[in-house]
Amino acid sequence: MSYSSVDLGSFKLKPMKAGSLAGKTLFITGGSRGIGLAIAERAARDGANVAIAAKTAEAHSKLEGTIFTAVEAIERAGGKGLALQCDIRDETQVQDAVAKTVERFGGIDILVNNASAISLTGTMETDMKRYDLMNGINARGTYLVGRTCIPHLKRSSNPHIMALSPPLDMSPKWFGPHVAYSMAKYGMSFCILAWAEEFRKAGIAANALWPRTGIATAAIAMLGGDAMIKQSRTPEIMADAAHVILTQPSREFTGNFCIDDLVLHASGVTDFSGYATVPGTTHFMPDFFCPDGIPQV
Repeated sequence: MSYSSVDLGSFKLKPMKAGSLAGKTLFITGGSRGIGLAIAERAARDGANVAIAAKTAEAHSKLEGTIFTAVEAIERAGGKGLALQCDIRDETQVQDAVAKTVERFGGIDILVNNASAISLTGTMETDMKRYDLMNGINARGTYLVGRTCIPHLKRSSNPHIMALSPPLDMSPKWFGPHVAYSMAKYGMSFCILAWAEEFRKAGIAANALWPRTGIATAAIAMLGGDAMIKQSRTPEIMADAAHVILTQPSREFTGNFCIDDLVLHASGVTDFSGYATVPGTTHFMPDFFCPDGIPQV
């Protein structure tokens, strides 16, 4: 029995033309490395302001990047950066980070909900500490940061909220092996579904972006090591797709659950070979939560 609620027709995007993020202010959660940092650097190349709200302020022995090295990368790329040590589970810290961003840059135009925690474990292997961590960061954190940023987004001329979260495919295969993680991740997607409708009249776009394949990040390395990394694409494919979405007219493009290469194909990209972690790779590891039947490009 299938309970899928995905409308596969929704993945057939109309032609999209990317614009510029020059002068825009982005608030990105968890952007000290990986996809969040790649999105920040892509925006910075346009001359955007980027606030990085993440926990890592000191170098980690196993993870590259801090909020400070992220800001250095943003400024090398041509943007202006702001490092904000912030645990998005803490309301006071989130409010303070948002206030500092507004004080520094004069407002917020774009919120990217990138921060996420993962544990692909079953019910009996997932203790409540790990359950609370995933749901606290993914679902609750997305809701909290969104709720805090929305009053400022309402003042923007083209406001966007983006979550790096999957299409709402209710197939049991996505829940049986790791229900706690799936609940947490889909919680981010439910925020997008709700906010696109709730704030439609205010002109705030809310969209989700998800990769078709594995993306070469620290999370993938942790889960599968070099073998998975070699079957993945680089974070830049997500950054380029995010850039296309975040430059669309907010009143026209909202409520979409997007797949990275479909967005880029709609914007005119036909060659995706440059995004392979290992040049020449043609077969990639499919990512979790991608519904069956998504169009190929």
